[in-house]
Amino acid sequence: ALSNLTQEELLAWLQRGLRYEVLEGNVGYLRVDDIPGKEVLSKLGQFLVAHVWGKLMGTSALVLDLRHCTGGQVSGIPYVISYLHPGNTVLHVDTIYDRPSNTTTEIWTLPQVLGERYGADKDVVVLTSGRTGGVAEDVAYILKQMRRAIVVGERTVGGALDLQKLRIGQSNFFLTVPVSRSLGPLGGGSQTWEGSGVLPCVGTPAEQALEKALSILTLRRALPGVVHCLQEALQDYYTLVDRVPALRNHLASMDFSTVVSEDDLVTKLNAGLQAVSEDPRLLVRAVGPRETPPGPEAEAEEPPGATPDVPEDEAVRLALVDSVFQVSVLPGNVGYLRFDRFADASVLGALAPYILR
Repeated sequence: ALSNLTQEELLAWLQRGLRYEVLEGNVGYLRVDDIPGKEVLSKLGQFLVAHVWGKLMGTSALVLDLRHCTGGQVSGIPYVISYLHPGNTVLHVDTIYDRPSNTTTEIWTLPQVLGERYGADKDVVVLTSGRTGGVAEDVAYILKQMRRAIVVGERTVGGALDLQKLRIGQSNFFLTVPVSRSLGPLGGGSQTWEGSGVLPCVGTPAEQALEKALSILTLRRALPGVVHCLQEALQDYYTLVDRVPALRNHLASMDFSTVVSEDDLVTKLNAGLQAVSEDPRLLVRAVGPRETPPGPEAEAEEPPGATPDVPEDEAVRLALVDSVFQVSVLPGNVGYLRFDRFADASVLGALAPYILR
């Protein structure tokens, strides 16, 4: 029992299930393999704030790795959630029902925490696997429902918060039974993660979850720059000038919290821009690393003033004009002229006699 351990022994136990570092791009990484309870955290809180949390507070985003966490103590849930809850207001995050005592316990975030809370403007990603269970699942589920974290990895095991091993009669057989359950985060709900597991926001094999999380954070780190560039492009180029202020304001106020891929970003931007502009021609698209975007750079490949080649042979010139221009006289002496593309002025000049004829 943890209650029988000295502070030094508790610290050694805690460090075995805890790993942290600052990754490239100033991304904090915190791996927790067993979520400790209130008793341990109250004894070791100052140490954790000074030597673990303090090292991660200066990061621009946080990855909470629960892929190897198969359980923990229910009393530790408020501590984990509270450090990621952006405000000082308390929030009801779950209600736990215990069958043997027929009681319910409400779980609220803490009104105050040692040290500082993680900034509300910083992204948080939770990594999960098919082994993530119990209390760790509840933490992942609550953070997902709060829209405070992006869950990346595999669907969790769908375990239970508390298990008891019961002997069957006087035999050597035992039955492990879930004896308490979550009634749903934020105060209620008929269905929770128990039995079905926590479904990730972005599904990927557990061993690739960290790499996927870092790529998502790279994209999200670029979002402010992308929005700024779009605002400048609209300001400088969009012909419907009277709609530009509304478009720029809409871009500035858009919620990008659910964007986890380029496709998400393109879809959201196009829906927002077209709703405000009512212009189906105003489109954003993602350009691959080997794809040349259309624009001034592409047009500059041909020197200004260059004259496209016009065939010298008269029959070929006539055939060219006949293939471009469809001419006929319809019933009622109605002239019909069709052409599907405007030619360069220099080409029209060279072919003028044939066009006139």
